[in-house]
Amino acid sequence: MSVRTKLKSLQSLWVLVIFILAACAGAPPPTPTPVPPTPTPLPTPIPAESGNESESVVESQGESESEAAATSNLRTFIIVPEESQASYIVDEEFFEAALDKYGINIGQVDTVGTTQNIEGQLQINLADLSDPLGTNRFTVNLASLTSDQSLRDTWLRERGPQFNQFPLAEFVATGVADAPTSYTDGEEVQFKMLGDLTIRDITQPATFDVTATLNGDTVTGVATADLRMTDFGIEPPNFANTLTVADEFTVRVEFTAREQ
Repeated sequence: MSVRTKLKSLQSLWVLVIFILAACAGAPPPTPTPVPPTPTPLPTPIPAESGNESESVVESQGESESEAAATSNLRTFIIVPEESQASYIVDEEFFEAALDKYGINIGQVDTVGTTQNIEGQLQINLADLSDPLGTNRFTVNLASLTSDQSLRDTWLRERGPQFNQFPLAEFVATGVADAPTSYTDGEEVQFKMLGDLTIRDITQPATFDVTATLNGDTVTGVATADLRMTDFGIEPPNFANTLTVADEFTVRVEFTAREQ
């Protein structure tokens, strides 16, 4: 017989003895002692946040609200290509052979090449121009630049800078400087736009001096920057007895942008 079976037999025998004794005494069988209910465990108290944690939450909420407010103040203006143009301005000096070869007069001149193949947007807080910028990105198709000499334009595209191979120049603004903190519609303002300029896959920091005016939903203005060809891997042209070109050149962007 197993231990478990023996235990069950003992329990049954014990119950039978109690019943016989109770009957002989003329008393009712004993009332079983009630088992007290198991107490419900109290919920574990949640520790109170420390002062530093509370301050962190408040600071985080404050930063989120500030960022949301700054974003809500941003206004976006899209460049209108047909009302804008980008240009390069560079000093060239022509020698006597230039007159014989190309019919170009001897002397120093400012050579200008332009294009309207420009895209981009301005995203700024006009309530406070010194605030961080939104997305300000501009691209110009250098292969579409034209000047008063088709030979020059062909040389820029196929040789020299090889703009056919590296057609896009891109400027990405990262901030502004010397901007007024307040602005009135129709007022002309001046400031500097800081950022990175990429030409021929070479990126260099660049600063544009900007003069701009907002009238209603349209921003018009001019942005200029002084640069060096050699900073972008371009060797200034130098043709013996014909012409030399300065390393320094100026980028000038006349732009019209309308609010999106």
